[in-house]
Amino acid sequence: MEEIQKKQFTYRGKTIEELQKLNVREFANFAGSSQRRMILRNFQKIEDFVNRSKKKLAKNKQIRTHYRDLIIVPEMVGWKISIYNGRNFVPVQIIGEMLGHVFGEFSLTRQRIKHSKAGVGATKGSKHKSKK
Repeated sequence: MEEIQKKQFTYRGKTIEELQKLNVREFANFAGSSQRRMILRNFQKIEDFVNRSKKKLAKNKQIRTHYRDLIIVPEMVGWKISIYNGRNFVPVQIIGEMLGHVFGEFSLTRQRIKHSKAGVGATKGSKHKSKK
């Protein structure tokens, strides 16, 4: 019986291992146009974040950040980062499918709305009900 192999993840025809060998500017060539411009514009900010995070990982410290506008690059794949959403830090595990996206997409700032029944006074009929 043949073994079922899991399909290997590729990004624009490159495997994660090949992409991790590239530096940030070379990776920008594989990203989409808006991501490429954002990477090249914030190149120094991304490099600084990656270098600081590597030092924290070496000391087994948690990586926490307020940067919601940083593009995810291949060096970050496999990291666990806590991203601030305005109220608390949301833990996010970086995977290959997240390449080219920004941190803020994975740490939502607004909660999902849960609708329930209408409260007292919300409708004309409920105005005259007792408030027990």
